[in-house]
Amino acid sequence: MSRPFRLGTRRSALATAQSQQVADTLAAVAGRPVELVPIVSEGDVSRASLSQIGGTGVFATRLREALLAGECDLLVHSLKDLPTTQPPGLVIAAIPVREDARDVVVTRDGAPLHALPAGARVGTGSPRRRAQVIRRNPGVDVHDLRGNVDSRLQRVRDGQLDAVVLAAAGLSRIGLDLGDLGLEPLGLASWPTAPGQGALAIETLADGPADLMAALARIDHLDTRVAVTAERTVLAALEAGCHAPVGAHAELAGGSLRLNAVVYALDGSRRIACDRADPLPQEYGGTTGSGDGADAADDASPIAYAVRAGSETARRLLEGGAAGLVPRESTP
Repeated sequence: MSRPFRLGTRRSALATAQSQQVADTLAAVAGRPVELVPIVSEGDVSRASLSQIGGTGVFATRLREALLAGECDLLVHSLKDLPTTQPPGLVIAAIPVREDARDVVVTRDGAPLHALPAGARVGTGSPRRRAQVIRRNPGVDVHDLRGNVDSRLQRVRDGQLDAVVLAAAGLSRIGLDLGDLGLEPLGLASWPTAPGQGALAIETLADGPADLMAALARIDHLDTRVAVTAERTVLAALEAGCHAPVGAHAELAGGSLRLNAVVYALDGSRRIACDRADPLPQEYGGTTGSGDGADAADDASPIAYAVRAGSETARRLLEGGAAGLVPRESTP
């Protein structure tokens, strides 16, 4: 029997759940077992704010070290947590079909965010969500929030917080029963989420085994890869990190790529937006990707098209004054 592929994962319930889903899919495609290898990162043991310890990219650092050291064969990341610069020697070999990209507000009584009373305590660790919350309801108090999904929900149940803002995809992947709590999905048109939110990135060595690369190519979803490439190009072109107050969502529909991106002031006082649609290349078609996005160097490729769309959107945002709102990073 072939040696199992080793999938490195953080120990949190969400990371384990999404890694197991990928492991099951990969095993079915490859006809070979996939085992999870738990790895602890600094982001898992530190209680400091994400913005203080380097943003959500801190979760990826230890995992990537393990991959490069041969402790595992592949990794599964929440794509929204990955810095936009890809490390040498590693490649995102597959991006499966994206799940729900929306944020949701969870409350005890089902009250929508805009109707929460003055002084209501809303928890989030995201600068983008903080700015969006304040814009939606300036009277609430926003509290910095760390911890796993269960602990965040428990703080609402216990009355420590009146609401928390979470990713819909994370709740879905864990499969939690929220029967006792109210849930308000936030529409992407007025509340664009983090670039790549709802999508998973499967990362491996650029010179990884041929059988692994072939199997991963079969679960890569081209429409999703094109959309998230456009979103993450906006982030990269703004020279902003993955924890910056930037929302971007792209979708393919009606023969076009629609990209909506918004940059927020940290205090929610301002926003600069660009919402545009570009027709897809006539030859575009299919749902299975190339595996690693290497065709981005081909000017006629879908990935290169997505990069151009994201770059043009970022250019328009910068012309509108976005540079004055986004914290710049030397290593986005």
